[in-house]
Formats: sequence, structure tokens, C-alpha cells
Amino acid sequence: MGTNIDLNCDVGEGIENEHLLMSFISSCSIACGGHYGDVQSIDNSIQLAIKHGVKIGAHPSFPDRENFGRKLIQISDAEFQKSIQNQLDVFLERAHFFKVKLHHIKPHGALYNAIAGDENLAKLFVASIQKYMKDVFLYVPYDSVIEKIALQNSINIKYEAFADRNYKEDLTLVSRDRKNALLTDEKEVFNHVVNIVKKQKVQTISLSEKAIKVDTFCIHGDTKNALEIATYLSENLKKEGFKIG
Repeated sequence: MGTNIDLNCDVGEGIENEHLLMSFISSCSIACGGHYGDVQSIDNSIQLAIKHGVKIGAHPSFPDRENFGRKLIQISDAEFQKSIQNQLDVFLERAHFFKVKLHHIKPHGALYNAIAGDENLAKLFVASIQKYMKDVFLYVPYDSVIEKIALQNSINIKYEAFADRNYKEDLTLVSRDRKNALLTDEKEVFNHVVNIVKKQKVQTISLSEKAIKVDTFCIHGDTKNALEIATYLSENLKKEGFKIG
């Protein structure tokens, strides 16, 4: 990763803190209608990203607003592909309107976790996004099924790790229904990130260290103290000699 650290944040999800977060991040993933979002919220997030020089990504999800895209749902392959492409079409129409380039695609929630381990769903997702991927990155977890499928299909990837989440031994995230899923203390988040950057290893909940590759770190915009985390992380990484970007 060198001296540059990309901090990304999921935005446009109804928290309405984007105008505060954008100063401390370098890329954002904007909800595009699957778990949350509409043209207005997409437009608002794109305009804020442009104002702050933040790279713009689409954040498609299972079409499941009821559960905020955080539950695995049963859906036919055809319905799934149609939903993902509809979300991306809406997003790209708005990006085109503002004359801004799509930098990346990052799947949301249960979809992100599912394609990390499910080969069939990962293949279906890649088939669904393939036509949108020219000069666009896919954010993926390290050593995941979606990483391998994407590379097999000549999709450019960036490895993502989570600044505010705990990891299990297999490099999957601790489930959100567990009390230790989230890291909410700013100093703890900072130490977690620095440890990964300097060692290229992540400390798991069982206190072992596992090798990991990272190009971008995610901060969840819907965490209660997301602004405090983003502020502390950005300011103290700079003090350590890193550049956010």
C-alpha cells in the first residue's frame, strides 16, 4: 500500500452525514436503490463527492430494503441480474449527468459476504457487472471466491479491508449479530488499520494474525460514531506519515 491509504465509506444510505464524512475519505460507495437510495440521494452524494474530490463508486445490493440488504434472500438468477443491472444503470445515468467517472463497484452487505464464499453467486454477480467494468475497479476481500472469479474474467480489483469490523480466522467478518462485530473506539480502529498496513496481517478475534492484502479501508457511514472514527483515523494516519488518497 505504500504511503498512500485509500479510506472509503458507504454513503447515500439515509444517515445524511455524507457532508461531514467527505472531508476525511478518498473514495465512496453510493447506495443505488437495492438496500437504500433513489435518484435524489444518489445525486446528493455524487455532488458532495465532486465537491470534495472523492472517487465515486456504486454500491449495489440484493433488492431488499426491508432488511437494509443485510440478509441473504432467495431470488432467481434472472431477477438477481436484472436488479443489479437496474441499480447500476440508474447510478451511471446520474454519474453521466454530472459528467463524473465511475471509479469502482462495491457490493453491499449480505451480497458482499455471500459472493466472498459462494462460487455460483460470485459468477452470476460478475456476469451481471461485466459490461460496466471497463476502467472500473471491483472492491473485493482478500483471498475470497469473488476475487478469483473477477480475476479470471479480467476485472480490475482492489483489495478491501474493514477499519471498523472484527475478523474471524478465515478472514470473514464477525457477524453483525455478535456484540464484538464492530470496532467503535477510534483508537482501536486506528491501531487495527496501522497493524494491517505495517504488518500486512490482521489480528482476528482469537488474537492470531492472518496475512491480508489491502488497497482500501472501509469505514461504515451508518456506524453511530462514524464521523469521529473517520476524523480520528484520517488525522492520525497523516501524523504517521500516510497520505489519504
